[in-house]
Amino acid sequence: MHKFRCVLVASILALNGAAACARAGTEGTTVQTSAGKVVIDEVVGGLDHPWGLAFLPDGRLLVTERAGRLRILDVNGKLSDGLSGVPNVRAAGQGGLLDVALDPDFATNRTLYLSFAEAGDGGTSTALARATLDEGKLQDTKIIFRQTPKVSGNGHFGGRIVFSRDGHLFLTTGERQKFEPAQDLASHLGKVLRLNRDGSIPSDNPFVGRADAKPEIWSYGHRNVQGAAIEPATGALWTLEFGPAGGDELNRPEPGKNYGWPLVSWGNHYDGRDIPDPPTRPDLTDAVKYWNPSISPSGMIFYTGAMFPQWKGNILIAGLGSQALVRLKLAGAKVVDEERIALDARIRDVEQAPDGSIYLLTDDSDGAIWRLHLQR
Repeated sequence: MHKFRCVLVASILALNGAAACARAGTEGTTVQTSAGKVVIDEVVGGLDHPWGLAFLPDGRLLVTERAGRLRILDVNGKLSDGLSGVPNVRAAGQGGLLDVALDPDFATNRTLYLSFAEAGDGGTSTALARATLDEGKLQDTKIIFRQTPKVSGNGHFGGRIVFSRDGHLFLTTGERQKFEPAQDLASHLGKVLRLNRDGSIPSDNPFVGRADAKPEIWSYGHRNVQGAAIEPATGALWTLEFGPAGGDELNRPEPGKNYGWPLVSWGNHYDGRDIPDPPTRPDLTDAVKYWNPSISPSGMIFYTGAMFPQWKGNILIAGLGSQALVRLKLAGAKVVDEERIALDARIRDVEQAPDGSIYLLTDDSDGAIWRLHLQR
C-alpha cells in the first residue's frame, strides 16, 4: 500500500474539469518542493501496471494498463471496465498496451492512438493503432504501423506518442535489447519515427528515397525511448532514453541525426564492460543531459499550467528507478536547474490536468493514479 491516500475532492474537481477522487480518506501526504508544499492524493488504485494517460476534452481520463486494458476514469471517480476494440497485445516483460494519445482534432473526429507490443512471425515488435472512441468502446480500430523486424525478447519497446505542431505523429521505439540494430537504417529498432496521422510517410522525412533506409525514421542510434514531448515555445521534439548501467539521456532529436547507441554511451554495460564516451565520436550527436547513476526516465511533459507558476515551461519527468518526479529548467537547449521530488514509488507517466494540477501513474501490479496540487 502506498503512503499517499485519497481525499474526497469530487465537487471541486468536477467543477474544474479534472477527474475526481474515487474514495474518501485522510488528507493526502505533502512534500516540500521549489513551488511550495505539494499535496499528493490518490485518485484511484487497483490498476495493473498502468502505462499511459490522456485527458479527454470533457475532463474524463483515459488510462492504459500494460496487460491490455484501456479504461476511462470519469469525473465522479468511477473507473470503467476495459473498453472493447483494443488491439490484441503481447503482454510479457516490458511489453503490452503502452501509450494512449488523442488526435489533435479529437474534438471533431474522436480519434485516438495506442502503442503496444504485437506478436507475430519472428517474435514481437512495437505497433501503432488508430481507432475512434465511442461510448464505452473503440470502433474502426486499425493498425497503421508495425515496427520491423519482429524479434525475440520482452524488453525495450519504447512506445511514446506525441504530435508536432504541424500535426505529424512521432512514435518512439527501443532496440529490443539487440544493440546493433539501433545503427541499422534498414530496421525500425532503436529509432524515433515520424508518420502522418493515417500511418503514411511524410515526404520530407530525412531518409525518404533511400533504398537502404526505412522512410519512417526521424533519428536513430537510440536505446529505449520512453519519454517524448513537444516544447511549446519552440515546437521542438524532446525525448528521454534509458541508458545501460547509467547514462540515461535527455535528447532533442533532429532529423537524420545519429545519437550513438551502442557505439557510445555515458553508461557502461551491465557486466561492467566499458562503452566509449560520446566525446570520442564527435561525428555522433551527444545528449543534452545525461544521468549517472540512472533515474530510469519514462513519461515527460512541458508544464504550461497556472497552478505551479514557478514551473511554467519546465520539463517534468516520471522517474521509475529514481522513484521521483524530476523537474528540469531549460535555458534554450541547455538544462540549468534540476529538482527531484521523492515519491517512494516507481512513476511511469506524468500528465497535466485541465486545472493545472499534475497527474502521475505508479508502475505497480496495484498501480494508482495520483494528483499533485499545491497546499492551500
